[in-house]
Amino acid sequence: MTSATVPLLDDDTIPFGEEDEMQDPGALKKYTHPYVTFFHLFFRGTAIVLYMFCDLLSESFITSFVFVVLFLSADFWTVKNITGRLLVGLRWWNYVNDEGVSHWVYEAKKGKINKHEARIFWLGLTLCPIFWGLFFIIDLFGLKFKWLLLVMIALALNCANLYGYIKCNFGANKDLNMAASNFVKTQIFKNAMDIITKPTPQPSTVQPTGVV
Repeated sequence: MTSATVPLLDDDTIPFGEEDEMQDPGALKKYTHPYVTFFHLFFRGTAIVLYMFCDLLSESFITSFVFVVLFLSADFWTVKNITGRLLVGLRWWNYVNDEGVSHWVYEAKKGKINKHEARIFWLGLTLCPIFWGLFFIIDLFGLKFKWLLLVMIALALNCANLYGYIKCNFGANKDLNMAASNFVKTQIFKNAMDIITKPTPQPSTVQPTGVV
C-alpha cells in the first residue's frame, strides 16, 4: 500500500520516499543524515545509561523512572517517525477508516539506501532490546519488581519498533508469497472438489418402440 492510496496524509511533511530528492544529488557522503543517525542512538543509549547508573545520579526512584521513560518515549517517537523513514526507507503506521476499523500499514521505499546508516539503524534497533532483556532477567531473579516495571515499558517500546520495521522489511514479500501459495492451493482444492462432486454421465438407453 502506498501513501497515495491511503487517507489521512494531508499534511505539510515531505511525501514518503521523496526525501532524497530534496538533497543535492552531487553530494556523496559517508553519512547522508548524520544528525538523524546520531539521535537514532542518542535517546535509546541515554535511556540505558540512565537506567544503569540511576542510583549514582539520584536517590529517588520516581525521578529516575520519569527521566528514563521520557528518553524511551522520545526514542520511540523518533525511530518510528523519523529515523526509519530517512535511514532505511521504511515506515509503519496506523489509521482508522470511516467504518471505525483500524488498519496497520507497512511501507518500504524502493531506492538506494546508505549502507552505513542502514547498518547503524539495524544495530541500534536490535541490540537495545537485548540489553533490556538482560535487565529484565537480572531484575526478575533479583526480585527488583519496581525496576522490573520500568524494564517492561522499555521492552514494549523497543520491541514495537523492532517488530514494525521487520514487518516493513520482510512482511511485504512474505504476504505476496503467502497470497500466491493460498491461491494455488485454493485452485487445486476447487478442481479436486469439482471432479469429486461432478455427476457421472449416464449412458443413453434406447427405448423399444414396438415398431418393426
